[in-house]
Amino acid sequence: MASPLMAPQIMHSWFPWTQKPLILSAPMYGVSNATLAVDVSKVGGFGIIPAGFNLSPGHPQVVALEAELILARKLLGMTSEPGKQMPVGVGFITCHETVAHFSETVLPLLEEHKPAAVWLFAPDPASRVRAHPDIIRRLHESGIKAIVQVGSVAAAREAIQDGSDIIVAQGTDAGGHQFALGAGLMTLVPEVRAMMQAEFPARQVGLVAAGGIMNGGGVVAALALGAEAVVQGTRFIVAKESTASESYKGTVLRARDGGAITIKSTIHDDIQGTPIWPSLYDGRAIMGDSYHDHEGGLPMVENIKKYQDAKQSGDVSRSITWCGTGVGLVNDEMTVKDMLEEVRGEAIAIMSSLRNSVN
Repeated sequence: MASPLMAPQIMHSWFPWTQKPLILSAPMYGVSNATLAVDVSKVGGFGIIPAGFNLSPGHPQVVALEAELILARKLLGMTSEPGKQMPVGVGFITCHETVAHFSETVLPLLEEHKPAAVWLFAPDPASRVRAHPDIIRRLHESGIKAIVQVGSVAAAREAIQDGSDIIVAQGTDAGGHQFALGAGLMTLVPEVRAMMQAEFPARQVGLVAAGGIMNGGGVVAALALGAEAVVQGTRFIVAKESTASESYKGTVLRARDGGAITIKSTIHDDIQGTPIWPSLYDGRAIMGDSYHDHEGGLPMVENIKKYQDAKQSGDVSRSITWCGTGVGLVNDEMTVKDMLEEVRGEAIAIMSSLRNSVN
């Protein structure tokens, strides 16, 4: 079997504007946006625009996606090239029942605006019809690469069988939504890589690591484990281009010891009123006032009311802060350009140092 260190570098051939090491920005709904994604891609990364989960005809999330795609083309200076593929991606949450409208409502937008890839996450395992195979087939017919985010080896296998071009293996250190049961990157990435090599030796499938990668050291570790690229999410919350509120950014910047102050749970979705997630998934967030009240026995109805009252009055003390265990390593707000240059510089320096340490 080939060594994990011999991970094929196919993503750079698919996405020629990218630089090594390749960094993708996570499609964080309410945080990322067209401006952030474009700026990531302009400096050699791969920016992903979040599109949400409700694909109903005329739904505000669909309307907003069209506006974001139009803005992305403008920011890229490609308005005079309407048929040319844009160097950004679009991310969808696929567990909502309205995923059945994908071909009707969002596929025409994707065919018109031509993002380079579409990121899919969280299909409903209880759904009578599996959404991803048909979506991936239609994306391929439109010349768009398919990225599927997974949290287990079995899910990675299924995604490849469905036709996915790229697997994002998300470890449990990640912030926000993820598989409720899973492993950290230390074991998930090499086992997924081994499965790919053993079961799909003739397939060209990219493997990307996500979850807890905050700096150049995390990038180098992920590459050593067998990934050919990485995703960063929590780090981009405090990007100057981020849509996150100042209070959200402030909480992230002040946070330390992320493994002790965050928790994987479904409680935060229950409190903020986003119960769209099947039981296969949960989300990691900082344990704030709402969580501690829940642990103290406060009935959910009362907890939700306290959250809603605080939100309506502008009190941010009960806001939900989605972030990963690496949040304690986020110290500065800076531009996307500065972030990527810093992380790449760290990674290159660390790799050089490691060469010296083993010779």
